[in-house]
Amino acid sequence: MAFSVRMIGKVGTRLRGSLRTLHCGFTRPHLATFLHQVHHRQAPFGSRRALLFSTLAPSSDLSLEYKRGRLVLEVPLPSRNEKCLFFLRPMLMNVGDLITDLQREDSGVTAAVLSKDGERVANSTLIEALLGKDFLLVINDICYNVCPPEKAFATSEHARDMEDMKHIVHLLHTALHLPEHHLLKERQLLERLDNLKQELTPLEKMKAQLSRTAEFHSSRVLWTGMALLSVQGGALAWLTWWVYSWDVMEPVTYFITYATSMGVFAYYVLTKQDYVYPDAKDRQFLHYFYKGARKKEFNVERYNELKEELAEVEEDLRRLRNPTQLQLPLEQIQPKP
Repeated sequence: MAFSVRMIGKVGTRLRGSLRTLHCGFTRPHLATFLHQVHHRQAPFGSRRALLFSTLAPSSDLSLEYKRGRLVLEVPLPSRNEKCLFFLRPMLMNVGDLITDLQREDSGVTAAVLSKDGERVANSTLIEALLGKDFLLVINDICYNVCPPEKAFATSEHARDMEDMKHIVHLLHTALHLPEHHLLKERQLLERLDNLKQELTPLEKMKAQLSRTAEFHSSRVLWTGMALLSVQGGALAWLTWWVYSWDVMEPVTYFITYATSMGVFAYYVLTKQDYVYPDAKDRQFLHYFYKGARKKEFNVERYNELKEELAEVEEDLRRLRNPTQLQLPLEQIQPKP
């Protein structure tokens, strides 16, 4: 009975040893195959490859700090076995420029920049945006953890604060000095406007008188032309039906029409304008106006200069009283009905 128990124990021990050996034989090849598949599938992805197969270097090997007011990145170069300083310009440089500088100093360097999550950072990303949080710099499969200094975080915020401060100072200066400046400028423009109107008043009266005289003479020329055409038509009719026959007067009317055409063409040659009745009347008006101005010693050039200056002053007043210039709502400066 005791012999049977010992035999059963030996058989059980050998059976357990055989099963353990068989289990190890099946497990190790599958594990090696799985690791080979993981290595084969993850290799094409650069960002994941750096995380899976790189060595995490001590943070003391790489430093990012300010030296004499400039941001300096100290990086160990593998091929040269020494550290090199790279001066960064956060607002002008991007990730691609940093990688190019690294490869220029050490041609055997393969570099990439990753986020803390392992995602590859685009080469077009500005260094200023990269300094917003910690990131990874991968050099020849060696990962360096880069921690930006505190001043790098405050650069963009400081710039925004300075812009806000400038805007506040500008608003304060405007609130203190703009109303006084507007009142002074408006007073100067009103005085200038009053002087111009005083100087223009006698000239306006003389111009109105000359305009009435020129209008009278030009209208008289039109009525004279109308009377001459009427007399011409009556004379041709009297000669055609009472004195001569149509056979005699037909050539006469032809030459009269031809002479009229020559006169119209001569008007175009002299004036470079078509013979249009409104334009012809305006020419007559200006002729009599300047003729009267020479007799009355009316300075037309001075009058035109004063009118242009008056228009400029009125435009300046309109712009000065604009709601955007006074910083007032529109209804506060509208004239009362």
